[in-house]
Amino acid sequence: MLKKIALLYVLGFCIFFGCTSTEDETPWQLVWNDEFDSEELDLNKWTFQYGTGEEQGLSGWGNYELQYYTDREENIFIKDGKLYIVALEEAYSGEDFTSARIKTRNKGDWKFGRIEARAKLPQGQGIWPAIWMLPTDEVHGGWPKSGEIDIMEQVGHEPETIHGTVHYGEDWPQNQENGASFTLSKGIFSDDFHIFAIEWEEDEIRWYVNDIHFHTVTPADLEPFNYPFNERFHLILNLAVGGNWPGDPDETTEFPQSLIIDYVRVYQIK
Repeated sequence: MLKKIALLYVLGFCIFFGCTSTEDETPWQLVWNDEFDSEELDLNKWTFQYGTGEEQGLSGWGNYELQYYTDREENIFIKDGKLYIVALEEAYSGEDFTSARIKTRNKGDWKFGRIEARAKLPQGQGIWPAIWMLPTDEVHGGWPKSGEIDIMEQVGHEPETIHGTVHYGEDWPQNQENGASFTLSKGIFSDDFHIFAIEWEEDEIRWYVNDIHFHTVTPADLEPFNYPFNERFHLILNLAVGGNWPGDPDETTEFPQSLIIDYVRVYQIK
């Protein structure tokens, strides 16, 4: 409730005085949000994804991940106005780990906007949290031709660093990526909450951590490949275990690990 009051206050202030959030003073208007103030996940906004990706033809979700995604309260719940996505080490449906993954597809799909989430990240070898986007309509074809926007990814053995990336190009092995990393000057991302955002306009995507701009992508950066990011995308939140990027957990990895999300907000230009 306090978050709602604070958000209404900020919106009222912005309406009366005017607020901007980009480097060139472009105004943004809130069009979608989840403050996670309800007792359960709002299924009018989110859809659970299940299993290991086998049903989608993506064993290990295409990345050799080790977890089984569920909708159990052990793996995903709301507490004190925050969403918890929890990775557990346990035998479940033939796998050794469980976690959760949710998406907004066909419930929240956007073409351009400022997409931001305030989150506290997990840490540890083999832990892989992500706040990211996939194309809703796949206008240009299957992955990666229609693109992928990674607002925030982290490999847990580097807890002070996050990555912002786009994926594009042709079918493997001609798939491409363009990204950059952001490293905290002090501390690690599991110490406190941080705001991860993109500002996405026609022919340009900009990445931010705590409103510090650290990467930009335009069509020129993707040449000679097609720029697929002027279409509708939807949001995904997940916490993976293992995979070809972070590697497997080891004896140093502690469980449970949690991706804790305070809010998700989407703004578009008035």
